[in-house]
Amino acid sequence: MPPITKPDSKRDTEPQHEEETAGKGAAFPIVGVGASAGGLEALTLLLRAMPVDTGMGFVIVQHLAPERESGLAAILSRATEMPVCEISEACGGREVEPNHIYVSPPGCELIIQDGKLRLLPQERSSRHHGIDQFFRALAEDSGHKAIGVVLSGALNDGTLGLEEIKAGGGITFAQDSSAEHSSMPRSAEASGCVDFVLPPDEIAAEIARISRHPYVAPEKKAPDDDSDAETDQEEPGHERIAEIVKQAMGVDFTHYKPNTLHRRITRRMLLHKMDSVKAYEDHLEKSPEEIEALY
Repeated sequence: MPPITKPDSKRDTEPQHEEETAGKGAAFPIVGVGASAGGLEALTLLLRAMPVDTGMGFVIVQHLAPERESGLAAILSRATEMPVCEISEACGGREVEPNHIYVSPPGCELIIQDGKLRLLPQERSSRHHGIDQFFRALAEDSGHKAIGVVLSGALNDGTLGLEEIKAGGGITFAQDSSAEHSSMPRSAEASGCVDFVLPPDEIAAEIARISRHPYVAPEKKAPDDDSDAETDQEEPGHERIAEIVKQAMGVDFTHYKPNTLHRRITRRMLLHKMDSVKAYEDHLEKSPEEIEALY
């Protein structure tokens, strides 16, 4: 296979960070959902289509007028059987639980640290970027298990936060042309940081699929298995993949950490909806573009 010429222009490929991005927060994936104008309908469609047993936690951040009470949690609770609650000062530091939905209140900023939601005073600004702030915190806390979703909304809040999630190895979504207000999702898509552009119900189906994928739900070791964690992540087929990349790109990845190789490979498998390493190997051999993306 002839070497592939590395492109000069910026491409929507993969995160350039080489450090491990396991995150220090929850052991399960957390889905951050950002919405603004026109977001209620999109959120309702998303939750109606979302299975109640994905094992993920869901945090909804929406632009809300600080001087008005929000009934968003009560409205969304009609669209799902998962528990839905508005985050309050009384439950500050609340730990996210799987199969639960948390809604940000008006007049506050929301972050997540060590798997716990925390409220901060909202900065007075003509351009509020609360979605970006939460997504950045989620990327740092959950690493490759962070999932970001930008739904209907005006302006561009969420784009920079999705970039952080993508850089940490997480998965990113934006609503397609079905968005009532397309500025926010289109801004995210134009930045090149979005993995999937779909209507809300299909985003839900894709998140449900991801919840079962080894990238975010790796097989657990047996209780009596005391093997090294690095070795546990190494799977048959990685040497062949490394050789394919070496032949095409001239770079040998065989000495990289097995965890790092495993995450990069399984992330590409997830994006191509593949659960088998063998299937991904076969795809890689036939696709110079995929070799470049993995590289």
